[in-house]
Amino acid sequence: MTAIRMLAIDLDDTLLRSDLSISFRTRNTIKKAESAGIVVVLASGRIPAAMERFARLLGLHKRPGYLICNNGTMIQESHTGNIIADIQLPSSAALVAYDLAEAEGFSVQIYEDDIMYISRANEFADYDQKITGLRQVVVENFRGMVEAGCHKLLIPGDPMILRPLESLLRTYIGRDVTIFTSKPYFLEILPPKTDKGTALAAVAERLAIPREAVLAIGDSMNDEAMIRWAGVGVAMVNGDDRIKDIAEFITNKTNDDDGVADIIERYILGKET
Repeated sequence: MTAIRMLAIDLDDTLLRSDLSISFRTRNTIKKAESAGIVVVLASGRIPAAMERFARLLGLHKRPGYLICNNGTMIQESHTGNIIADIQLPSSAALVAYDLAEAEGFSVQIYEDDIMYISRANEFADYDQKITGLRQVVVENFRGMVEAGCHKLLIPGDPMILRPLESLLRTYIGRDVTIFTSKPYFLEILPPKTDKGTALAAVAERLAIPREAVLAIGDSMNDEAMIRWAGVGVAMVNGDDRIKDIAEFITNKTNDDDGVADIIERYILGKET
């Protein structure tokens, strides 16, 4: 295996435990990897405001690192706050997605700054608020907000009824956007050719790090692109079975049992566990 020079880690259900904490062992192991010269990238569907506290907990505000936010529509330097990439969803495709979702009775969400804008109140938004800490704002003219521009649309709902909507969206705008489920109950619409994989490739190119020297860890379908792109793709044992099928390695331990630390120690620090 090529020596790893960059480590990309998803947050929810990967780095974060179920209580949204990061264990001392995992924090310490990540710092040891950084001391060994590894560039750490946090890659999440969260917006920067919802990633900042975890970046600070790891000390990334003090050392060069990167945050891939909004599933790849934004890339931010962790130590300066500088945005080095910012991609918006084409308004025409976004409007079609919104109109179709609205016609089928779904709520739609947009994330900007530290606010979760929603077209109507729903239980999934309440859960999202709990895990991200973002404030909810119901927007009366939500279609107007979509038309004005956004990084992504998120459509929450029961997985069984989201699947037909996903098929419908792929039929009408599949060539103009990126579509996937980040959680079984979150359907996301992003700009075309935009995902964690393309964002990770951009960071690696910026630092002249070959893909063979990149290790990426994730658990959900929004991690698929970066796990496929990285030289070493790792799936959490607690992750989606589809992700485990494409990953080169699967952790022996869950996110609640330091699975990330285990992988770092084994494949980066060279310890047997």
